Amino acid sequence: MPNKQAESALVMQFAKWPEAGQVKTRLMPELGEQGALAAHITLSLAVLDQLSASDFEVRFFWDRELSDVPEAAWPIINRIEALGLRQGFQRGVVLGQRMEAALSEGLANYSKAIIVGSDCPSVDAGYIHQAVQALEDADVVLGPSDDGGYVLIGARTYVTGMLESIHWGTDQALAETVARLDACGLTCVQLPARWDVDEPEDWRRFVSQFPQYGPAV
Repeated sequence: MPNKQAESALVMQFAKWPEAGQVKTRLMPELGEQGALAAHITLSLAVLDQLSASDFEVRFFWDRELSDVPEAAWPIINRIEALGLRQGFQRGVVLGQRMEAALSEGLANYSKAIIVGSDCPSVDAGYIHQAVQALEDADVVLGPSDDGGYVLIGARTYVTGMLESIHWGTDQALAETVARLDACGLTCVQLPARWDVDEPEDWRRFVSQFPQYGPAV
């Protein structure tokens, strides 16, 4: 019999392809180009493990379709395949368009859809369950991050343009998203804040709290 809990929500992990010089650039001054690349791979794997432990269906979405898969991506692809998960590609030019497309696609087949970035290892299975539960009472759930953005967004309702005109990557992203959702007539609830990995101190925090993934590169 299918797992009814797994059918109730779709959890989507967003990730950039691991390409040297293109990922975790704010870690480069401390880790170097290859070290930042290794950190990106490690974080992607850590988030994948956390989400998979939630017992909801998980899908992995790369930032774009490529004709040739980067060699550095294979540790992630191998883990995805070992877990029996599906992969896909994000659609849209800016992050808001990509998240809207993913939420719309997820809600076509599931009652709730959730997106988590690959630099958010603090989002564990329990946090996913909190998000799913919050969507019983609200149209959208947000997991704030310490830097003014958010580590998670989930929805039970989709409205075209619900994530338009957001200044992504700034300390205003969360506040602007809340205002935009309100303008679209959507109710929103926020979970307790969590942290993501952008700066060297964030990476050191990850290494300290997740020793199973090895020492800092």
